[in-house]
Amino acid sequence: MQTELAKHAGFCFGVDKAVEIVQEEIKKSNDKPIYTYGPIIHNEQVVEDLELKGVRAVGDDDIGKVPPGVMILRSHGVSKEAEARLKAAGFDIIDATCPFVKRIHRTVDKESKNGGNIIIVGDEKHPEVQGIMGWCNKRPYCITDIYGADAIPYPKDERITIVSQTTFNYNKFQEIVDYIDKKGYYINVVNTVCNATEERQEAARELACRADCMIVIGGANSSNSRKLYEICREECEITYFIQTLDDLHLELPKSVRLVGITAGASTPNNIIEEVQNYVRNEF
Repeated sequence: MQTELAKHAGFCFGVDKAVEIVQEEIKKSNDKPIYTYGPIIHNEQVVEDLELKGVRAVGDDDIGKVPPGVMILRSHGVSKEAEARLKAAGFDIIDATCPFVKRIHRTVDKESKNGGNIIIVGDEKHPEVQGIMGWCNKRPYCITDIYGADAIPYPKDERITIVSQTTFNYNKFQEIVDYIDKKGYYINVVNTVCNATEERQEAARELACRADCMIVIGGANSSNSRKLYEICREECEITYFIQTLDDLHLELPKSVRLVGITAGASTPNNIIEEVQNYVRNEF
């Protein structure tokens, strides 16, 4: 039996940079406590490791209850209001927002300031989307499928800028855009699905089409990992979604010849290697 790792898997640029920023602050060893506003990335193992090094993930309820220190903004980004509130509370702000997410912030800020309406394609409950919403100067409209496009609250003759959560399925994003366009809306489309997301999804799909079994490694709360699982499950009936090797309980029929492995953007290389080595040595 063979194992194969998808061509694009694991840490993306934005996640890698965010973790690097936190590690650099730890090395400075100053007297100020170090916090992250929410988990720095959606990976429990990484967050737990940082906690052991003294970095605490905090939320809105903690502001005013913890002594001010260094506050690192998570890779998913935060709202304009949240950033201002943290500064007012006396924290030293370090922005670890993914550059591709920052681009979306600038886009919706500019377009909504000029009177344009904003549609965000993505999960309204996801931290990245909540952060994007917080940079809109008028209330945006969030949708996840074409059915949401049937209830757009804006007139068809008003300019609408459409952006996407960076980890959204690119093909699904294009489907939604085409549907809105055919309904006759005046749209300005800014494709903000991250290139790394597109590459990871296409690589996962290509491998899943050939594999007899797929293993997707990612955080339980990771949007991009969940989408990788959905893509792989469409192409490969035997697909596992795990966070670490401890979650993997493989039951493979003798007919399995190729096990494919992919991983979300918040999955460290050491976890990927551990899973890959286990499958190679045990089966």
